[in-house]
Amino acid sequence: MSGMQVAQPSFPRMRAETEAEYSSWMSAVPSAISSDVLWRASAYRLALFALRLATRDAHPLARDARTRHVAPQLVRAVGSIAANVAEGYGRVSRADRARMFEYALGSARESLVWYLAGADILGATFVEARLELLVQIRRLLIRMIVNQRPHRGA
Repeated sequence: MSGMQVAQPSFPRMRAETEAEYSSWMSAVPSAISSDVLWRASAYRLALFALRLATRDAHPLARDARTRHVAPQLVRAVGSIAANVAEGYGRVSRADRARMFEYALGSARESLVWYLAGADILGATFVEARLELLVQIRRLLIRMIVNQRPHRGA
C-alpha cells in the first residue's frame, strides 16, 4: 500500500470482527488503488471491502440450489457500488457525479435484498453484519449525493 494515510471512518454499528477484517484488508490494498485520490472517499473504500466480502459470501450461495441464482446477483450488485462511485469521481459536472452516486446508492439498496435472499444459507446473524456495512455505505452515499446537488440559497 502507498504511504498515504487515510483516516478510518467510524463504524457506529459495524461489528468488531468486521472492523478488524477491514483494517487488515486496508493494509493489503495495492498502491495502484490506494494512491488514487478516490481512495480518500470512505464510501469507495467500504464498497471495495464489501465487494471482497460478497465475493467470498457468494461461494456457499452458489453451492446451494435454492440460492444458486442469488450468488452472481449479489456480487454484481455489490461490485456496482464501488464501480459507480469510481465512475462518478471521473465526472466533471456535479450533476453527472450525483447521478453516478445515485446509481451506487441503488446498487447498495439492491445488495441488501440479495443478502436477505441468502440469509437461510449464510445465517441471520452473519447477514445482519453485512447489512450493517451496507447501511453505512448507504449513509455515506446519501451524503455524497446531497453534497453534489446545487445549493439553493438567497
